[in-house]
Amino acid sequence: MTVAARLAPQPWMTAPESRAVIAALAAGGADARFVGGCVRDAWLGRPVKDIDIATHAEPERVMELLAAAGIRAIPTGIAHGTVTALSGGKPYEITTLRRDVENFGRHARVEFTDDWIEDAARRDLTMNALSCTPDGLVHDPFGGLADMAAGRVRFVGDARRRIEEDVLRLLRFFRFHAHYGRGEPDAEALAACVALAPRLPTLSGERVRGELFRLLTAPGAASIWRLMIAHGVMAHLLPSASATDRLERLARLEHDLEIAPDPTRRLAAVLEADRAGALAVAETLRLSNGERDRLAALVEPPISLAVSDDLVKRRQALYRIGDADLYRDLMLMAAVAGVGTGVGTVVGPLDLTLLRAALATAADLPALRLPVAGRDLLALGLGRGPEVGRLLKAVEAWWIAEDFRPSREDCLAHARREMAAPPSVPARP
Repeated sequence: MTVAARLAPQPWMTAPESRAVIAALAAGGADARFVGGCVRDAWLGRPVKDIDIATHAEPERVMELLAAAGIRAIPTGIAHGTVTALSGGKPYEITTLRRDVENFGRHARVEFTDDWIEDAARRDLTMNALSCTPDGLVHDPFGGLADMAAGRVRFVGDARRRIEEDVLRLLRFFRFHAHYGRGEPDAEALAACVALAPRLPTLSGERVRGELFRLLTAPGAASIWRLMIAHGVMAHLLPSASATDRLERLARLEHDLEIAPDPTRRLAAVLEADRAGALAVAETLRLSNGERDRLAALVEPPISLAVSDDLVKRRQALYRIGDADLYRDLMLMAAVAGVGTGVGTVVGPLDLTLLRAALATAADLPALRLPVAGRDLLALGLGRGPEVGRLLKAVEAWWIAEDFRPSREDCLAHARREMAAPPSVPARP
């Protein structure tokens, strides 16, 4: 039985661009509701990102109605019933109600329907099976509202069947529990996840990455990661990702310092691996080149850092790293590892003060640029060749030793002194 409740008016529901899409569909007699995450998050008072709409009108009809209203329509997945409307520059994904005829794992053969409950039955979790009319009436056929109130993440229907339809739902269960769940996980869902975990390697790295990265940004990511390890799930994905204490300390630091959670940084914290191991994980998850290089650097830092380093050492490290964001990440990782904090696994108020100062050093990077280049040494009369590189390194070493204070003129004067100095004679054996 469908339970109905009333959702207070939401800005994204009453926005002119939203109203325009709903009006375009209604003009042709198409029943339309908001569905999925936008309804779930609005009910919970969370920010709404994507706005999805479902309708009984078939996709070709949706295209016609949007065009008649002057709204651009893109057939993003028309074969499966999905059209994207661009209204006021914002995308609205509109999908025709469907029911599964035959399932092939991730993909299914579907038929269009006008039955809202049949369509909702295709959803993975009860909290994702909600729909909401344009005037705010929420339809809840599978108890999603009660589950959200209880912090309970539960599959629609039989948990095992839902996962067998798409193994990615196994990871989605843990991800949603990390973001929306409270207390012990649903027993039926957890049992199905454990039983079907050996199928996880059949998923593409890109899909696994998407779910794990979303899970890692959750406030309680470490506890859910421990749950996945304890029940043997992570052994089928990332066996080396076992340092949950480090992940928990990093999450605590990010919270205390008001730093946004970052999935690559958190993945590095939980990995028990060297650079080669990090590169292997990057390959498994099909990370981008930038994510791969950053992960490897965080797992095996290119330079030693300590929160207790003085300003001169910190500035020298920042200069050698040459990337303010990577420097901040490495300093956070050093704090998580207890390097230089004097307390090991717990960061106290004094350490946070030191860490804030260390992180603030990253702002100095724009000023840490050697003010001379090889062409400047050539202009002093130095001939082309390896001597240019040797002298430039000598000037740079002096400039660093002087804590980056010398100006361009000072550096040129030092270069002249180096040029005028007699060449050193190797000592006789």
